[in-house]
Parts: sequence; C-alpha cells; structure tokens
Amino acid sequence: MKIAVILGTRPEIVKMSPVVRSCLERSVDFSIIHTGQHYSYEMDRIFFCELELPDATYNLEVGSGTHGAQTARMLTGLEQILLEDPHDVVLVQGDTNTVLAGALAAAKLGVPLGHVEAGLRSYDRSMPEEINRVVADHLSDFLFAPTEMAAHNLRKEGRPDSGIFVTGNTVVDAVLQNISLAAEDESIFSRLGIEKGEYILVTAHRQENVDRQENLSDILKGIELVGNEFGVTVLYPIHPRTKKMIERFNLRIPDNLRLLEPLGYFEFLLLEASAQLVLTDSGGIQEECCILKTPCVTMRKNTERPETVVAGGNILAGTDPEAILSAARTMVLRPRTWENPFGDGRSGDRIVRHLKEIIDPTKRRIHYC
Repeated sequence: MKIAVILGTRPEIVKMSPVVRSCLERSVDFSIIHTGQHYSYEMDRIFFCELELPDATYNLEVGSGTHGAQTARMLTGLEQILLEDPHDVVLVQGDTNTVLAGALAAAKLGVPLGHVEAGLRSYDRSMPEEINRVVADHLSDFLFAPTEMAAHNLRKEGRPDSGIFVTGNTVVDAVLQNISLAAEDESIFSRLGIEKGEYILVTAHRQENVDRQENLSDILKGIELVGNEFGVTVLYPIHPRTKKMIERFNLRIPDNLRLLEPLGYFEFLLLEASAQLVLTDSGGIQEECCILKTPCVTMRKNTERPETVVAGGNILAGTDPEAILSAARTMVLRPRTWENPFGDGRSGDRIVRHLKEIIDPTKRRIHYC
C-alpha cells in the first residue's frame, strides 16, 4: 500500500505527523505532498525538523491567491503527481483549500480518498472552511471521525456507516508526543521576558474576522479590555495576513498587546500550555487548549469543535469586545478539571491500521481522461 499524504498548512503538518510516524513504524510506503498553501515549504521546514518528519516528496509552492485561483493551481499540480506516481489512497486532513483540491483530485482520478478529522460542522456556510470540509466528506471513501459527535453528523448527511471510523483526533497524538520534547528547551520564556502563567496568548487569522474591518477592530478592542482587566502581558504571534489587514484598515495596536513573529510549533506549544488564558479564532487551538487544560475563549459565534464547549474548556464569545471580556473572566475562574474529548493519543496508528485492513493495492484504480 502506498499513501499520498497531502498537506499545505502548518496545522496540517502537525495533525498529519502522527499518521506519518505510524507509516514509518509500520513500514508503510507513503509520499508527503506539500502544496505550499500558507507558507513555502522552505518556511515550513522548521516544523518538519521539530517533528522529525521526512522531507516532502513533492512541493507545489502554490502560494497565496483567491480561493478559486489557489485551489485550481493545487488541483492541477496534484493531478499531475497522482497520474505520474500512482498511489493506493490519498489522505487529506481538515478543511483548507489544500483539502478541497486533494479531495477533488483523488475523486476525479478514482483514487480512494480518506478524510482525517471528518464530520466537523459549524453549520455556517459563509465560512469557506465549512464548504471545504463538507465537500471532502462527501467525496471521501474513508471518513476518520475524531468523535462520536462528528460521526453522528456524517450519518445525518447520509454517509454510509461502513465508511465511518471513529479514531479520535490526531491532535491528541501530536500534543502528547511533543509536549515533553518541547519542554527540553524552555528558553522562549526567558527570551520573551515572561513567567509561566503570567501572560495571555492570542491567535486570530480567520477570513471572516481579519478581512472585515469591524470584526478585526472589535477583536483588538476586546484583547485590550482583557489585557487591562488581568494586568498581564498579551502575546500575539501574528499571521502575515492579519498584520497586512491591520495596516490596510489603519487600526491601532493596543498598548498592552505585544506582537510576535510566527513561532515554531514547539515554542507555541509551550506558550499555549503555560498561558493564563488563550483568545483565538482557530479550531485547532480550541482542541489543543482543551487537551492542555488551558482556558480558551473563541472569538467566533460558532465552532466546529462543540466538544470543547460541552467539556467546559472553551466559551464562544463572538467578536464583541465586552463579550470577549466577560468570557475571559468566566474561563479564568473555571476549574481546569474538564476531560479531553478527543481520544487517547493513538489516532494516527488507528487510521493507518484501518487503511492496511481495507486497501487492496492489486485493485489500484486511476481514471485517465
């Protein structure tokens, strides 16, 4: 069996790393295909290095662009690779344009498709991520749902039960495998001049937030209120897209907000684990905080990770500044006793094991035009 692992963003590298490690341990042949959706492969090398992953087999370097243009470039490149180098199954993870392109390429060529983190739903079709994850789920042959709630969503949409596998979320594998490795070098705290538990960590990059002036302005005001309330440093490793939009809208950076360049995975994981509070609009960060027992406030009105809210590790605040402050007050006072709803840290191995049981390489099928 030969697996094509398609990824293009840093969260995908993190969440696919347990699958790649399982392939290496089980001597399963695979290729890593990096689309270069958010960063170039060269900029992502630090993630491959920290996670001790082999280099990408293929590197598309598609770069940024409109959704249509970016997806088209990826689809063209992926189709060529899969035609010239046949694989028995394609794996995609999550809800990015890379996932959409990978799913379309596999489906059109007749290559069996597996979706890691299948079944997540925010039920907000204004979010491009929701469109991507729904399309991927309905094109996939194998749906690796992280929770029973996600599996239930798939069954409601008519996906056959025979193709649904509740595996847990590979984010648990990644966090558990890497937090001890990250702790071997805690120099990030001294370099930033901060103490554990004495700072707030922020991430915000979602299109519906940073591309809308009112939303982005409200988020900055909310961050300012929270920083003033707790009197601690607020750290924001800022995404280049968000920085560009702040400048375009001529928005004021709060005095208590400290902007940082994007961090490596280990550095960010350490900051996340020791933060007093995390403010985010990221789905993956919601999951990681829930696992690490770090209080989380999500600056969105909905989430495709409702398990984090049900567990008690997360509150949805939207982008209203006062609502963000109110949610922060609640989460900081909440006991960190919630349970991790995303599995036991062996999801990557379950996914590879399922594929080995299902895929018959002698029946490899590729449709040529």
